[in-house]
Amino acid sequence: MFKKLMNCCSVCWFGHDHKETVVGVNGDHGKDGLLWFHDIGKHVYGEYSMAVIQANQVLEDQSQVESGPFGTFVGVYDGHGGPDVARYVCDHLFRHFQANSTESHGIVTPETIKRAFLETENGFTSLVSQMWNTRPSIATVGSCCLVGVVYHQTLFVANLGDSRAVLGRRIGAGVTAIQLSKEHNANLDSVRRELRDLHPHDPHIVVMKHGVWRVKGIIQVSKSIGDVYMKHARYNKEPIAEKFRLPEQTVMPILSATPSVISHPLQPGDSFLIFASDGLWEHLSNEEAVDIVHNSPRAGIAKRLVKAALHEAAKKREMRYSDLRKIDKRVRRHFHDDITVIVLYLNHDLISKGSTDGPRVSLRSALEH
Repeated sequence: MFKKLMNCCSVCWFGHDHKETVVGVNGDHGKDGLLWFHDIGKHVYGEYSMAVIQANQVLEDQSQVESGPFGTFVGVYDGHGGPDVARYVCDHLFRHFQANSTESHGIVTPETIKRAFLETENGFTSLVSQMWNTRPSIATVGSCCLVGVVYHQTLFVANLGDSRAVLGRRIGAGVTAIQLSKEHNANLDSVRRELRDLHPHDPHIVVMKHGVWRVKGIIQVSKSIGDVYMKHARYNKEPIAEKFRLPEQTVMPILSATPSVISHPLQPGDSFLIFASDGLWEHLSNEEAVDIVHNSPRAGIAKRLVKAALHEAAKKREMRYSDLRKIDKRVRRHFHDDITVIVLYLNHDLISKGSTDGPRVSLRSALEH
């Protein structure tokens, strides 16, 4: 069903005379236990690599790479409370972005991207309304969303939550790490201040619980798609689980679905981009991740980053990586989160020429593994 939808959508994206959409072009993709990977492929402005490692009983991360005549779209969706929202976003966000871009005659702006986020949020809220009487728990599921769009000579990065986009920029013989995305996590002082400014009459808008700051003592991120129970009072009541129900009247919405969007003019030294869910950044710093990419072969680089994070996770628990690999999903979540990584290499000859006569790509990480 998804393949049919993407083929249909690709007409808007690629045009009626596009080459056949290629999944997994110029590279291998496969599975190694709980690890799914696509070692290397080509997008219209360079090469890319993807990898996902599962830790939860059901994989809550989703991701995609889409590339066509106008440029390249990358999405990393880190679900929480279940996989429903991440899967919904992977099904709908890019399609809304396509439609908005078409209406704007192919021009991409921050507003184009924000509209796609809003339409995806509204669509999922409508789904919650439809399912409220049969499956109310869907109101408590959400997802962080990180999107990158390379459009001509500009990179747009849009973010909700605490996934992260990091640029590797060549300086001399070395490379430096530049974080491009703004994170929305209550553990950051700036986020707590923002929440308190938005809710000046609520002394419990952020609460320290189990050693971390949480919005209303429940959730760490302040922005997401989904989490409808934190946005609409009519869904913050029975029959959702008591732990999600707020004991006092609160001004809604508490969480926001409006992304932070930056526009970055690409420079000749901008070598590659790392898009990853917070599961990677819990174990690797921006600099460590960029150094690994800079000093390693391109093929399989996303997989290499995932494994580097797993080695660090094992080290923190004073165990061997080989032993960590043997731990089953769900139990594995006590050692690390689901981790998604997409590395996007940039070819500035192609970018400067504005050429998009490259492979058409529509690749989504495995739904379940």
